[in-house]
Amino acid sequence: MPDSPIQPEARCLEIDPAALDPALGEEDESDFLRINDVSLTPEQIERIVSPVRAYPRQEYVLAVHWHPEHVPMELLKKRIHTLYPHRVDELIVPTQHNVLMDYDGFQGVEVDCYSSGFNRKVQLLLHFRGLDLERAEVLKSMLRHTHRYRASQLFEYLDALVEPAFEDRRQRAAGRTNAEEELVAFVRVQAAKIKSLILAHEAELPDDIYKNKLVRNFLDAKRARYGDRLINRAQVYAKAVKDLVKEEFSLSYFYRASEVIEEARSLGAGIVIPHPEQFWPILLADYDVDGIEVWNPQSQQYTEFLINVVNRRNNMGWHGKRPILVFMGDDCHMSEKTRPLAEQDPEKAAREIGLQPAWHDFSIRKSLIINGMSRRKVIAEYRDRLSG
Repeated sequence: MPDSPIQPEARCLEIDPAALDPALGEEDESDFLRINDVSLTPEQIERIVSPVRAYPRQEYVLAVHWHPEHVPMELLKKRIHTLYPHRVDELIVPTQHNVLMDYDGFQGVEVDCYSSGFNRKVQLLLHFRGLDLERAEVLKSMLRHTHRYRASQLFEYLDALVEPAFEDRRQRAAGRTNAEEELVAFVRVQAAKIKSLILAHEAELPDDIYKNKLVRNFLDAKRARYGDRLINRAQVYAKAVKDLVKEEFSLSYFYRASEVIEEARSLGAGIVIPHPEQFWPILLADYDVDGIEVWNPQSQQYTEFLINVVNRRNNMGWHGKRPILVFMGDDCHMSEKTRPLAEQDPEKAAREIGLQPAWHDFSIRKSLIINGMSRRKVIAEYRDRLSG
């Protein structure tokens, strides 16, 4: 008897025709309001203040690249105390995207800007101690402008998923991800619903919801109804469209990195370049900064090389009495920890404020020791700089 042929898994997705119904339903409304509700339930609060794991042996906590989002600071302080019960020194500064926030007298922000030298969007971490907000009106206005412009990318993203004028983007994204017409149509319907729901609830929506991840969150909310396979495929295709939007998003309305640095320095800011592996040319621009992030959950490949780059620049005397410091960023987004467990991104949910395992990696530690660098020294030196 001949072997039975192995049936390959069908490439085409079986999509319920009801999933392509453009009419808004009660479930759509409920899902939208739930994912944009910034109030915390008792269960979410308990999850915030009671982390799954603690790090009692970590004595020094350096956290200058993390995002509180809508989680109150008093809850985050409890979490940090539980995470590091035996800490002897700390430097903790929040860096919300384009929004200044305060933690025990330190203020920080992660600013979107662009480098005119190589025409690419970059980011800068700004840190302050005791910032005089009255003197900072220009910076605050720059941040408000940047926040609003950055938020406008969500609408360009939704248009790219929905509007006939952007069919070319959808086709390119479908080609990159091998997405079927039915899948493209499904995502188009869901994105159109998001647009309608934003318009219907615009008056009561918080400013912070206008982010690209709204699409991801809305699709994830549909898992119980449509299943993981369809939603996983939809997420891959939607991300491809988002990447095209980001590639083609105009940079002309961002402030230049040099303008942000000049204004921040006039207010006594410390400045750090995050995500250096994503922005290699920024390392060549010789910006007036205090430090370079050599490790990040998204940027782990060249840590030792970057440590040596910093050391070489310092040894050449380019930075005088203010040598470039080595930083590591946890890039923790606290809203991820408030999402239903089934909808969390496991990699992002695992990040913690002040947790940078690379400080303890034997190979990286070897480079740090040779170059006279440590977390303890960075905390002390950078705090002194912020104190003026």
